[in-house]
Amino acid sequence: MAFEKEIKQRRTFAIISHPDAGKTTLTEKLLLFGGAIHTAGAVKSNKIKKTATSDFMEIEKQRGISVATSVMGFDYKQRKINILDTPGHKDFAEDTYRTLTAVDSVIVVIDVAKGIEEQTKKLTEVCRMRNTPIIVFINKMDRDGKDPFELLDEIEEMLSIKVRPLTWPIGMGYNFQGIYNLFFKSLRLFNPEHEKIPPAISFSNILDTEIDSHIGETAAATLREEVELVEAVYPEFDIDLYRNAEIAPVFFGSALYNFGVQEILDTFIEIAPSPSPSKTLERTVSPYEEKFSGFVFKIHANMDPNHRDRIAFVKICSGRFERNKNYYHVRLKKQMKFSNPTSFIAEKKEIVEYAYAGDIIGLYDSGNFKIGDTLTEGEQMHYTGIPSFSPEMFRYIENGDPMKFKQLNKGIDQLMDEGVAQLFTNEFNGRKIIGTVGALQFEVIEYRLKHEYGATCKYEPIHLYKACWFASKNKAQLDDFKKRKYQDLAKDKQKRDVFLAESAFALEMAQQNFPDIQFYFTSEF
Repeated sequence: MAFEKEIKQRRTFAIISHPDAGKTTLTEKLLLFGGAIHTAGAVKSNKIKKTATSDFMEIEKQRGISVATSVMGFDYKQRKINILDTPGHKDFAEDTYRTLTAVDSVIVVIDVAKGIEEQTKKLTEVCRMRNTPIIVFINKMDRDGKDPFELLDEIEEMLSIKVRPLTWPIGMGYNFQGIYNLFFKSLRLFNPEHEKIPPAISFSNILDTEIDSHIGETAAATLREEVELVEAVYPEFDIDLYRNAEIAPVFFGSALYNFGVQEILDTFIEIAPSPSPSKTLERTVSPYEEKFSGFVFKIHANMDPNHRDRIAFVKICSGRFERNKNYYHVRLKKQMKFSNPTSFIAEKKEIVEYAYAGDIIGLYDSGNFKIGDTLTEGEQMHYTGIPSFSPEMFRYIENGDPMKFKQLNKGIDQLMDEGVAQLFTNEFNGRKIIGTVGALQFEVIEYRLKHEYGATCKYEPIHLYKACWFASKNKAQLDDFKKRKYQDLAKDKQKRDVFLAESAFALEMAQQNFPDIQFYFTSEF
């Protein structure tokens, strides 16, 4: 029973949003509530050069954006919370897509002034495809923005999900007075001057006249009207509908001022799902199975540049992981033992003796792991749904310093294993091509090669439309295709065949002229 209790206490979720919606700030305030950190890194003044706890890579601190998923764990009210703070920038969406395979629920952060933005829509579509439960946090209520009802309509229309507000704002911007908690029937007042958030004031119901003494008669009358409308228009909150991803509870607040965050955290631990079953190619795996299994969803090189360490992030899907116990690496078909598995608060690591289904652990890696690898206690299983996507931008990469050839090769090798970009080697001329889903990734690669590996690189333009994987059971047609297109073929890092199409027309003609060849736009085929 203790084993089952441990798993039921786990809550593993990702925070996703468009850039600048306040996602990393919210992550940090959740850590503050959990006692995991004691000072916020939010920049309230240009004179204070602090940076967010979860943005630990040097380039993130300089640019003020998240470019890699951070993993953080803490305990709160007898629950073990695992947060994955993801990049919001579209150029790093692939890292976020993979992260979504490792979570049981998601918090979507929306800027009250901007509403639903492009990246938010794309990421929530991935959640919808995977039936991942969603909670919405409408942030920056201390600023003027869209009408709350208008925003709720926008969420329902653009994210294709029903909503149910569980807190409701009293005013907005300069007139923002606080929030009314529909879930716990309480009022929390907003005062940006106070460092400490005042305790919630409980009421028997919304008609209690004591509310007037706290926010004024006019604001109280408006609140009652709006809450009445909420209760009439939106369905009652149903925990099963939420866990089936059919309804999204909505919260309002200001992450910068730590306001409305406790409401979302207290409700989250009550309603969010504990670890759920996971699919493999062979079968569905229950988290309550006694034997350990898990998969690598992220690899990060140089968590500590002084030690050149490389860490594979593993989502535990079933059973209990134990330090110094042998586990089976399915792809390599060999046993491996891990003497220093770690848990995280951003770059701070601590060694763990045990971890349970739902937890994220880091395993030090000397090059044995690739994204998507499965670890078990001996069973042949392959976890699915962790693809690489066909890149959209390409450049040749060349050595900028002949004396640093080894450093460059090692850097490229490790960074490509992280999944920040993909490496293709042209079969015709042997040149290396970097493919990414966004231009900013080229800058990140160049920066990290220089600062983490002491290597310099140069990029040269190459005109390509798509790089797609291909395969066929028709050997004669496959051989003919390779012979005709030999100048346009490459191998990826796993030595799989890739077609480098110069244009949409070239790809379309290849598909027409070679009907028995299948062209794939994700690496899972």
